[in-house]
Amino acid sequence: MSTIQWFPGHMAKAIRQMEENVHLVDIVFELVDARIPAASRNPEVSRISRDKPHLIILTKKDLADPQQTAAWLNAYRAQNIPAIAIDSRANVTPKQITNLALKILGDKLAAEKAKGLKERPVRAMTVGVPNVGKSTLLNHLVQRRAAQVGNTPGVTKGQQWLRSSKHLELLDTPGILWPKFKDQETAQKLALTDAIKEKLYAKDDVALFALHFFRQYHLPELEQRYRLTAADRELSDVDLLLKITANLGMRDDYERASERVILDARRQKLGGFTLDRAPQKEATDHDPEKA
Repeated sequence: MSTIQWFPGHMAKAIRQMEENVHLVDIVFELVDARIPAASRNPEVSRISRDKPHLIILTKKDLADPQQTAAWLNAYRAQNIPAIAIDSRANVTPKQITNLALKILGDKLAAEKAKGLKERPVRAMTVGVPNVGKSTLLNHLVQRRAAQVGNTPGVTKGQQWLRSSKHLELLDTPGILWPKFKDQETAQKLALTDAIKEKLYAKDDVALFALHFFRQYHLPELEQRYRLTAADRELSDVDLLLKITANLGMRDDYERASERVILDARRQKLGGFTLDRAPQKEATDHDPEKA
């Protein structure tokens, strides 16, 4: 298996700028992909934000397993970590996020008011891995196309202040990874969910990782999509990829078949999925819409 790593110069620069600007904000909005709530949490963010109030925003919840999203929100709640799962384009999203930020900072804002300080907007720094949906969310929060949007990791390259409302100002930051992944499983998850540039990973490695996951947690969808039989369940991941290649009419072009598997996963052809499984003891029937 090839090693995946991506930490270009603009990410190192973005981290330095975050360190310089974090004192300007009241709260950190950390965006994580609902399909990989653990793998998409950048350890550099925790280091830089230190004692700043924090709100974890699970984006792309429509692409994730809703039961797992609910379980993750319960896990955060059990640790007293404010968190919300969102559809970035939903009309209620700006109000939900603004109200949560005001609630989290309630004591601080009340203390400022008691001192006679003039009411001011909350200042939030938005951070997240590449292609987590940050620009889409920001554009919805400010009701205009202020941040560049794209399906390619690394679209946003600079930092900018955006006004969401009289109650909220946002410091946009580029998507950043960290200098070294703790393990290659984390890298595979980031690659499968499109947080890493395509040219930096071997498609067959990521497709094999995907097949291993989907045959364990979403076998019916996998079998239906690629016309697999019960007998195929006995195949190894490698042989299963070869069988899928043949079923797709791609002969022995497993590289092309690997790309198809990856794209099918991203486009929900295999259903909503969550690669990071929530802690079992925290899973309940909690409704993520009420977070």
